[in-house]
Amino acid sequence: MSEILHRRWRVSDQAIANAVADETVILHLGNGTYYGLDPIGARLWAALVAGEMPESICAEMLETYDVDAARLEADLAALIEDLA
Repeated sequence: MSEILHRRWRVSDQAIANAVADETVILHLGNGTYYGLDPIGARLWAALVAGEMPESICAEMLETYDVDAARLEADLAALIEDLA
């Protein structure tokens, strides 16, 4: 599992988010960047906002979705890197 998934992340005070159906739109006020997250990305975002560890989110998603563990871990790590 990627080291990124073993770290606790804090959401920036510059990021505002709005849930739209099962997706989330994020705006970073500092640099004006918009992010549009699909339902899986939105679940990750909600968990990070709540202070959850990414590795626990990954374990939960593996039980919910029919996806290869390595693929999910890589995708979540890439999303966290992009958001960071």
